[in-house]
Amino acid sequence: MKKNFLITGVAGFIGFSLALRLLKEGHYIFGLDNLDDYYSIKLKDKRLKELRKYRKFKFINLDIASTSSFITLKHVKINHIFHFAAQAGVRYSEINPDKYIKTNILGTINIFKFASKKKIKSIFFASSSSVYGDSKKFPLKESANLKPKNIYATTKLINEITAKSFSKYYNMKIIGLRFFTIFGEWGRPDMLLFKIFKSSLLNKKLELNNDGNHYRDFTYIEDVIDILCILINKKFNKAFNIFNICSNNPQNIKKTVLFFKKNLSSLKIKVIPKNKLDVYKTHGDNTKLLKFIKSYKFTDYKTAFKKTFKWYVKENKNLIF
Repeated sequence: MKKNFLITGVAGFIGFSLALRLLKEGHYIFGLDNLDDYYSIKLKDKRLKELRKYRKFKFINLDIASTSSFITLKHVKINHIFHFAAQAGVRYSEINPDKYIKTNILGTINIFKFASKKKIKSIFFASSSSVYGDSKKFPLKESANLKPKNIYATTKLINEITAKSFSKYYNMKIIGLRFFTIFGEWGRPDMLLFKIFKSSLLNKKLELNNDGNHYRDFTYIEDVIDILCILINKKFNKAFNIFNICSNNPQNIKKTVLFFKKNLSSLKIKVIPKNKLDVYKTHGDNTKLLKFIKSYKFTDYKTAFKKTFKWYVKENKNLIF
């Protein structure tokens, strides 16, 4: 049965990737995005160009922080919502905190209010591994204490609290997705792997924070989209749910950089001091997720890394990263 999906942040990395998969499966997609210039508009336009190849895709340039914008969607029939629109970036949150409050908090409230009026079957929203903050006990379970250490992470935690309240009050099915360092084709240029690729191709030095003495639970975009598509068709016994979306396989950043140098391309490195906003390690426990979806085999990290670099080299001539 074909369904109608509303995806916010559809020109973004995860929103685009999910929309493309659902369109290939024959579903209808209403995609929202305000095409913010936090990173390359040309990259976002290229993503939209791919989506516009499908007649069942409709794009709406809309700012979710503006309540009046939702009048456009008054008569649109929607079965499910995937809410990915947000102001991203940990470090930028210290420079422009107002933008995070406006987009991440007020924008999310507007989405939930809209969903309650439309009586949407289920709403999936993007949270983040950053809500855990620094921890010494790994892997991180969904039940762990949450200690966000920056404004971006704090807005994501507020979103979770807001979602739980809406779910209880309006009896809405709302599922929070704590994403752990998603990477892959069509990814964000401000993420680590793309910074590595860009430095290599331009023969510039990669600024390596804290000499790479960090761990990240890298999760490949194709695995993420597979999991989201499985969740769409699952029955949720509880109105509110939270899942870690992660590979449960953290990688050392320095070893990742050395793997790139040895196997893929040359790279110059400049070590810079640790950034106080960064956590030392992310390592999520995906036991709850795998039990719910009845297991899943994640893509080998190095294989996914190589595929992403191959795509980047091919597309680099056409995109501005």
